[in-house]
Amino acid sequence: MTTLRLPPPLRDTILAAAQTGYPDEVCGLLLGRQDAGAVTVCAVHPARNVHPERTADRFLIEPQDYLDAEYAAAADGLQLVGVWHSHPDHPPRPSDTDREFAWAGWSYPIVSVNAGVATELRSWRLEGETFGEEEVLS
Repeated sequence: MTTLRLPPPLRDTILAAAQTGYPDEVCGLLLGRQDAGAVTVCAVHPARNVHPERTADRFLIEPQDYLDAEYAAAADGLQLVGVWHSHPDHPPRPSDTDREFAWAGWSYPIVSVNAGVATELRSWRLEGETFGEEEVLS
């Protein structure tokens, strides 16, 4: 099991964005470093959900936001290490759609937002064809 180190201020940023965007799925990119068995998040980069039809249960990151995150990471000596998103009124577990678009080697924190309140954050990592849960540490 890998570990995701997510400092409290960055976790709070993610939770606040997820709540603000409710009832739509909200997303963003994680900038940081990967070491043996651990991912350390150093910055959270906002991203717009531009899914053309189903923003309540799907997300599609605006390509320019992805590019901006790449530049920001490079400028700070970091790399993109994952994508976070919210699940409005659903548990923080990856969906089949999440699996379809996931990349190996990245962390995927998911925030459950119920009735506008962020209730739980769990993180996942693609292992072969399935997701394995990551331990989230402050």
